Amino acid sequence: MIGAIAKSMKETSAAGLLLVSLAACSAAAQAASYTMYRDAGCGCCLKWADHAAEGLDAEVIAESADMQMVKDLHGVPGQLRGCHTMIVEGYVIEGHVPAEAIRKLLRDKPTDVIGLAVPGMPVGSPGMEHQDLTEPYQVIAFGPKGQRVFASYS
Repeated sequence: MIGAIAKSMKETSAAGLLLVSLAACSAAAQAASYTMYRDAGCGCCLKWADHAAEGLDAEVIAESADMQMVKDLHGVPGQLRGCHTMIVEGYVIEGHVPAEAIRKLLRDKPTDVIGLAVPGMPVGSPGMEHQDLTEPYQVIAFGPKGQRVFASYS
């Protein structure tokens, strides 16, 4: 009985999250707004959101207890997952992607790209600044035709 209730709650949560995501994507396409999902315990996410919001009109920051489900619903490949997920104009932005890469994506609107990702939490990436330390990292575009380097930073 408890298992059935838990399964029903998970399905209801997934359906609700999907509806919210679809509504957010529809609104994003019209108003250039974004929805960012993050774990409530992650501090770097808010620092990144301040950076990434450059040029966007509105925001919704949704704390999610099940970030894996958010990433699954939005098709983020396992090896590209980071600590937060943003949906903007129908694209998925995963992890510490620089604002300039997001602006380029929204300007060019490639049809073969679902989203951009910076896997992990590279030191020196937006939201992960620490003194003057930096490590090189890449922004990866992903979509139905696979993955490719979208931009490189060092």
